[in-house]
Amino acid sequence: MTSGTPTHPFAAAVPGVHVEIVEVSPRDGLQNEAVTVGTEHKKRLVEDLVAAGVRRIEVTSFVRPDRVPQMADADALMASLESRPGVTFVGLVLNRRGAERAIRAGIHELNYVVPATDAFGTRNQGVTTDEALKQLEDIGVLAERAGIPLSATVAVAFGCPYQGEVPTERVVEVARLVLGTSSVRELALADTIGSGVPHEVFERFTAVREISDVRLRAHFHDTRRTAIANAQAAIAAGVTALDASAAGLGGCPFAPGAAGNVATEDLAWALRRGGYDTGLDISAIVAAGAQACEHLGTTPRSGVANAGVFP
Repeated sequence: MTSGTPTHPFAAAVPGVHVEIVEVSPRDGLQNEAVTVGTEHKKRLVEDLVAAGVRRIEVTSFVRPDRVPQMADADALMASLESRPGVTFVGLVLNRRGAERAIRAGIHELNYVVPATDAFGTRNQGVTTDEALKQLEDIGVLAERAGIPLSATVAVAFGCPYQGEVPTERVVEVARLVLGTSSVRELALADTIGSGVPHEVFERFTAVREISDVRLRAHFHDTRRTAIANAQAAIAAGVTALDASAAGLGGCPFAPGAAGNVATEDLAWALRRGGYDTGLDISAIVAAGAQACEHLGTTPRSGVANAGVFP
């Protein structure tokens, strides 16, 4: 055994290094709940999150209301929200029609989903991976004309509820094709069903980093309680933005068994304890999540909401 300071991918950060947390509770957090939250309550949630320091929020998705009724008020919600300097409202879209709606509604950023498997793609958005990639080109043109950024998320990048295992090579292949669209400014890998583990996360983000220097984002569901560890692995691999949901709300209507996203307050707390800066008021995030849960008739699913902030 040698002496000295060990080199470890999960070593503490240099104090003050910033990691961006992208809040997804208004969209991913609410889309799978049995109770549909009204537009005014969604607006309150967004405003509370902004007050807590969140500067990038996925506020809604522009999808078919018969498929995801919780998001049927996307246009009305955008009309109710007040734009603020430094705050970005993101809209998730699955096709060109959704992108056109989002742009008309005044969205600040588009997030387009590309499935890593045909099996998930046909159930989630009615297209194969290749068909989704073809639509990405059109959506990139729309985004450029509108002067708004476009990010892309590779769904089921760590496992598919229908196909099973998704090899790293497949994820890198899809990422390469996505990044062939020059208008994509950020790429996310999503653990849609919460089946990823840290070594896979580190491996896959490292492999994607080897083919591009585009900004990377991670999206983890906490189905099997690996999300915090996965976030640390993602950061070690060069990820600078992480999706999270206040109170741990979330899930996917087309990914059976998937739990909510990693809780914003748990992630922000863990990162702060590790020396990172997120700019978030953790207690205010807890309060925002609790308020949303009250309207849903449920309780917060995060550790911090239940155990408190330490110290």
